[in-house]
Amino acid sequence: MRSKNNRNTLRQLGRISQIFAVFQYSGRAIELVWTTSRALTIVLAILTVVGGLLPAAIAYVGKLIVDQVVSASQSGLEKERLIALGYLALEAIFVALLAGSQRGLSIAQSLLRVLLGQKVNVLILEKALTLDLVHFEDSEFYDKMTRARREASSRPLSLVSRTFTLGQNALSLITYGGLLLRFSGWAVAVLVIAAVPAFVAETKFAGEAFRLFRWRAPETREQSYLETLIAREDYAKEVQLYQLGPMLLERYNSIFNRLYGEDRDLTIRRGVWGYLLGLFSTAGFYVAYAWIVIEAIAGRISLGDMTMYLVVFRQGQTTFSSALTSIGGMYEDNLYLSNLYEFLEQDIPKPHGWATKGLVPGDGIRFENVSFTYPGSLQPALKNVSLRLQPGKKLAIVGENGSGKTTLIKLLTRLYTPDSGRILLDGLDLQEWDINVLHQRIGVIFQNFVRYQFTVGENIGVGDVQHLEDKARYQIAAEKGMAKPFVEQLPERFQTQLGRWFKGGQELSGGQWQKIALSRAFMRTKADILVLDEPTAAMDAEAEVQIFDQFRALTENQMALLISHRFSTVRMADTIVVLTAGELIEQGTHDELLKAGGRYARLFSLQAAGYH
Repeated sequence: MRSKNNRNTLRQLGRISQIFAVFQYSGRAIELVWTTSRALTIVLAILTVVGGLLPAAIAYVGKLIVDQVVSASQSGLEKERLIALGYLALEAIFVALLAGSQRGLSIAQSLLRVLLGQKVNVLILEKALTLDLVHFEDSEFYDKMTRARREASSRPLSLVSRTFTLGQNALSLITYGGLLLRFSGWAVAVLVIAAVPAFVAETKFAGEAFRLFRWRAPETREQSYLETLIAREDYAKEVQLYQLGPMLLERYNSIFNRLYGEDRDLTIRRGVWGYLLGLFSTAGFYVAYAWIVIEAIAGRISLGDMTMYLVVFRQGQTTFSSALTSIGGMYEDNLYLSNLYEFLEQDIPKPHGWATKGLVPGDGIRFENVSFTYPGSLQPALKNVSLRLQPGKKLAIVGENGSGKTTLIKLLTRLYTPDSGRILLDGLDLQEWDINVLHQRIGVIFQNFVRYQFTVGENIGVGDVQHLEDKARYQIAAEKGMAKPFVEQLPERFQTQLGRWFKGGQELSGGQWQKIALSRAFMRTKADILVLDEPTAAMDAEAEVQIFDQFRALTENQMALLISHRFSTVRMADTIVVLTAGELIEQGTHDELLKAGGRYARLFSLQAAGYH
């Protein structure tokens, strides 16, 4: 018996906490709107108060008009007629003020919606800039970001608007209640009780809609991805050649139909129950209507009183229903805002390093027993890797796909942190370095480098964003990356728009894009570490030879890590390391490794045989 009572108590506490959860984020939403625009927030508050007080005043003046008209018709006095017309003028003024306040609210909300949408999107993007690479490679995290971005930009204003609307309705109800109490306290009770069932149903269905929303993040991302495959120019060739269009569209429609089926069922149930329970409100109104009419027929209230009570009861019922709807909507807004704040408040460990120089300047780079496993993977990407790269030296990394080459680069650039072991730069662990100082020392071109839909100059300039607009610097970088000759042939040279997304854009060949990316790496004139991940994969053999002859000449005093599958390229390196399944199995010069007759020699022989 006691346990049953405890369960009932817990259930009641749960309901109470759910009621108060309606207001969980209201304060924070108001603060967000306040910081977005104080002036518009103040205007919103003032107009809300005005809009809350005027309806009851209009109803009361309406009663005075009716009673005065009756009095004037009975007395026939000019003075009585003028008083009636005065009340009419006063009501017209109140109605004009009410319409003005409503239009003002609409304008303020429209302006705030735009400003707030921008503010929230900026908050989300600022948070995204603090994330590590591991977050972007985590599907669950992507779901969080998707939920935060969908509707979250409009929900804070919706919550604030509903909070103000609730305050406005509360003011109106207080004034309506004061007028109705002159008639009967039971009329107020009927007004309140009749609206409750519809509110309960609305809150229940709002919770169901939110749960559907949370579950759908993966499907929504999949739909967006399918849209990208169908509609983006960089996928169009393969989609058309492999005739993938109908299959992709079928998958897209399948996801939509499944989601629509859930939406349809919820919408129908919500609408039907809302209608049925809304009949209670209608019944309550007509019970009160009949009561007021009977009282007027019996002469216990005047014709003006009857008119006022009917108006007040009808408007009071609408206002009370609106207040409950606002509370139901606030509950739904709070559920959605929980996604936004769950994302924004996610604890992201900040880089703790502060060092700007090493303990042993000139010591170069050292990997000491470095191991790393990607989150969710059972197989280590790197296992106990140890190597050294001295200043001015070139290190080439070879191995089959999946051997850990790019992972090693990600660890060196501190996009990931080793699970064990350490990486030293100038005798100091990378984790102790200031991340910005470290990145300024590294120029990098990844195999899957970004092809920015910017101008040529900007595409190169992003290599050192502090000098993005420095024309002299990006022209020198283009010369070093051997991009300048073809850039000079473009319609507007360095001001030519690249890509097909925007008007007048020019598309480049794969080899030309790689030269742009290589030039980008040369933008960092202070960088003493160059990382090149398959930098010439899209170039012909002649261009590749020219690039690496140029590269050696320009990087005499810099450390360089080179990943390549072409052994004609890696043989230029001072040291070559061979990775297999994340382990370093061979290390030495080209000649030393050939003499050793190991894996490198075998791979070199296989590739060389392909040229005969």
